[in-house]
Amino acid sequence: MPIADVLRRRLRAAQGQEPCDLVLRDVRWLDVFSCEFVSGDVAIKDGAVVGLAPGLRGARELDGRGAHVVPGFIDAHVHLESSLLVPESFQRAVLPRGTTTAVCDPHELANVLGVPGIQFFLDAAERMTSGAGLDLRVMVSSCVPATSFETNGAGVLDATMLAPLLTHPKTLGLAEVMNVPGVLSGDPLVLDKLAAFDGRPLDGHAPLVRGQALSAYACAGITSCHESSELGEAREKLRNGIAVWIREGSVAKDLDALAPLLTLATSTSVGFCTDDRNPLDIAHEGHLDWLIRSAIAKGVPAEVAYRAASWSVARHYGLAGPARGAERVGAIAPGFRADLVLLDDLATCAVRDVLVAGRLVRELELPRPSFEAPPNTIRAAIPEARDLEGPAGMVHVIDVRAGRILTDRHVARHDAPGVRRLSVLERYGKGSKPANGYVSGFGEIDGAIASSVGHDSHNLVVVGSDAGDMRAALACLAEVGGGFCVVRRGNVLARLALPLGGLMSLEEPESIARSLEELRAASRSVGCVLLEPFLQLAFLSLPVIPSLKLTDRGLMDVDAFQLIDVRAA
Repeated sequence: MPIADVLRRRLRAAQGQEPCDLVLRDVRWLDVFSCEFVSGDVAIKDGAVVGLAPGLRGARELDGRGAHVVPGFIDAHVHLESSLLVPESFQRAVLPRGTTTAVCDPHELANVLGVPGIQFFLDAAERMTSGAGLDLRVMVSSCVPATSFETNGAGVLDATMLAPLLTHPKTLGLAEVMNVPGVLSGDPLVLDKLAAFDGRPLDGHAPLVRGQALSAYACAGITSCHESSELGEAREKLRNGIAVWIREGSVAKDLDALAPLLTLATSTSVGFCTDDRNPLDIAHEGHLDWLIRSAIAKGVPAEVAYRAASWSVARHYGLAGPARGAERVGAIAPGFRADLVLLDDLATCAVRDVLVAGRLVRELELPRPSFEAPPNTIRAAIPEARDLEGPAGMVHVIDVRAGRILTDRHVARHDAPGVRRLSVLERYGKGSKPANGYVSGFGEIDGAIASSVGHDSHNLVVVGSDAGDMRAALACLAEVGGGFCVVRRGNVLARLALPLGGLMSLEEPESIARSLEELRAASRSVGCVLLEPFLQLAFLSLPVIPSLKLTDRGLMDVDAFQLIDVRAA
């Protein structure tokens, strides 16, 4: 319908000259501008809010007595690939929980496939919002690969390859700029990307960066960061004009530390994100609804938490306006898209109903994924068991922090209690030998746990006690096109295939959740003490998060930003 006709219909409905499509009667709705709840009605026409004053009539009216209405939740930073779900399945998992908009960075698939990996999500975003569905927005991946110390499938995506994506209507800006040393040193490749996206949102990725380095990073135009794990660090970022997205994923959990940051005064510059959250945690705990109820339980006022979960993020990314038609999101106000969450209880974020573009999600027939069988992107030759054995003697050991993607480090004998083998195998068929090291924190594993999700280049990662089991686990992943598996004495105890890029499943969320339950049980049976070993394992190859990591090229001292010998001097 032409925009002029839409506007004419909405104007007539707003003045009571024709019926609204839907009126929510007798609710308490959140005014995000004053950050307070107001009693009244919410009237909707052609997918947008058209009135808040009493007296408007609707073709359909819902009795909202006892309900609170808040704007749909906006995930400020998420990698859909880390949910293991293709976009249509992700939508089905999170929409009923109140997440109506997601700002995604597709750099996981981009590292595997290049620009087509980003285009995959842009195409999905258009499909889902052609009707009523999740409003998926895309930040174009800035660091493919994250560093030069690892091997990916796409090679280097430079500014000339990324700039054409700016014209896509679902593109917002440039995603997390992880190469902090490159920014600070004025690396031409990094500066070219920042320049190409000048005037657009530029997401940051600056764990533990403080002082002059942080100020310089902000000077580059970076305006948000989701990598704060300490309260003082987050406060300093706010003072430097960098919005803080409080993250609570399946591995990285920062809400406990950062909840005191979120107040009425800071709520315009603080939001929530999941970053990496798997479907099992979404099913058992929730998505953004989990962050909201957890924040309120930690003392954050309800109206502040719901404002941070919607309008603050929308405002930051320009989604709150100006925009065409009903594309504005993040508020309950005339002209904004009617993405709304009806709550039976504010404190526990108990969702009664979700509306997207004015339609009840429970009445929508959300599309299911429909893809041809994807090609196997695991092209690595499986090494012999002897090639997975690291050096003996005194070695540098990566210390896993449960619930953190930051790691500690120490020096120990290779066979000390709790120390296990760790190997990363380049998966793209370049014929490289595996890089071998050592890790602690998984427990006294008797067997092997392996993953093709190995941030951000997604080489194969395996931890274990026996090189033979580690080899069997790598072979299992290669056979199914990637995924997760647990092996003991050569037998595969559990596995989940992720055939789309070695990152995503074509199965339904419920099926994936069951497989993850089986994998967790299998990991416990081989002695793993981590609640979420697979995503924890995936981050051990990410060389932009301190302090010690292992890539396919060797052991990375992230603090010194260089490869080092596994043997300790």
